[in-house]
Amino acid sequence: MTACDIARDSTNGPSRPALPLGNEAMVEDLEGDWHQLRVLDTRAQQEGSVVLDDALRTLLRRAGPSVAIPPAEVEAGLHTPEAAIALLHQMRQRVTEGSRRMSDALHRMYRLRDQGDLDGARQQMRDLLAVEVVPYYRELAQGQLADLD
Repeated sequence: MTACDIARDSTNGPSRPALPLGNEAMVEDLEGDWHQLRVLDTRAQQEGSVVLDDALRTLLRRAGPSVAIPPAEVEAGLHTPEAAIALLHQMRQRVTEGSRRMSDALHRMYRLRDQGDLDGARQQMRDLLAVEVVPYYRELAQGQLADLD
């Protein structure tokens, strides 16, 4: 099983990605960081400010690569609380939008695959790869595409 295999129950649709042994911790760390981004972004949007402390700086630096934001852009977001809020929001949007795109593409892919249209199913993953920037979602899509071959 590859890191990109998606477990699917025929009645319940796609479930969480199934990962080979050893990758669970990496995904849990990623999910933990992304959860923190969501919580902090929600709070920042409600309150209009953040405390730009070492913990926030560390989180933003660590999360930047996971959402395909270059280090220089992350560093620029660490200069002021306002820039940090914008960076937090951008990171959260990439995770949220990537998740939605991935889910939608998987549903279309499964439907087409189940109808016997493997070319159409493959095209769903190719279309996703054409726009997706988040490495985790790209890896999942590439694995799905490989599994369809």
